[in-house]
Amino acid sequence: MGQESSPSFPWLHSAVWRKAPAWLLTGVLLVLSGCAQIPTATPIANQHWSGRIALQVDGQEAQSFSASFELQGTPSQGKLELLSPLGTQLARLQWDQNQATLSARGETQVSHSLESLLLQATGTPIPVAALFDWLSGTQTHADGWQANLDALGQGRLIARRDAPPPRTTLRIVLDH
Repeated sequence: MGQESSPSFPWLHSAVWRKAPAWLLTGVLLVLSGCAQIPTATPIANQHWSGRIALQVDGQEAQSFSASFELQGTPSQGKLELLSPLGTQLARLQWDQNQATLSARGETQVSHSLESLLLQATGTPIPVAALFDWLSGTQTHADGWQANLDALGQGRLIARRDAPPPRTTLRIVLDH
């Protein structure tokens, strides 16, 4: 823990992806937020969100991406699809209580948890359970993260993490 590992998807760190990896990072963040487990006895009803997502991760190898998304499920089970402006599927993330799977560009990566898979894909931890709460309008604490829900009624959510590094900003604009 705390050590960086080599990415499982080398194409994610290629020059092309460094210029425009926002859609993938955003998708990963959404998926991570959908995969975390909420400490409740009974899962909440299946939920669905769609819109646009952008993720910016600062640091030595700064990355950003943006994409349209479809998020369905709960922190313990669901799926996230990242889509191009033309509606082509860029990446698909599926998870349940036993594993998480990321499929993109003909490659598939499997991990024991959504959080672990998102960390590998984005290089930063994403608070999955908190993200589902934020999207539902509930201000939930997530270590290091600050979520601004003031514009959620207009379909906008901004969450930032300044510490520990890398500084990360997640922006979501929901379809109405």
